[in-house]
Amino acid sequence: MIPITESLSIDEDELVWKAARASGPGGQHVNKTSTAVELRFDARNSPSLPADLRGRLERLAGSRATLDGVIIIFAQGSRSQEMNRQDARERLFDLIRRAALVPKRRKATRPTYASKLRRLDGKTRRSGVKALRGRPGGDD
Repeated sequence: MIPITESLSIDEDELVWKAARASGPGGQHVNKTSTAVELRFDARNSPSLPADLRGRLERLAGSRATLDGVIIIFAQGSRSQEMNRQDARERLFDLIRRAALVPKRRKATRPTYASKLRRLDGKTRRSGVKALRGRPGGDD
């Protein structure tokens, strides 16, 4: 089990790794080694995650999540496959940590009477300014 937060951990078997050739500069090295890493994590079917966290995680992942709820993270920043694996892993864990934070519920509030009066006063002033823009005489 890999600890994510104090109360949350996921099983190593839930992470699916795939190596690929990295794009970009690198000369012969980039053409003969598979240093880029693709990490897949099935968030929707993960037994380690609570149901509410799964939904937040998928929303937070955005375009990195497939229609099946699989989160795909691609890392190719380093020349070492091991460094790319660590980077992809840390990015996934950071995403899960951010999803683990439960957003504070918004309390519905009403505008104060004074703020309503200020708004209406501003609208009246603006209306007066616009009325003065017309042609003098105004009888077309």
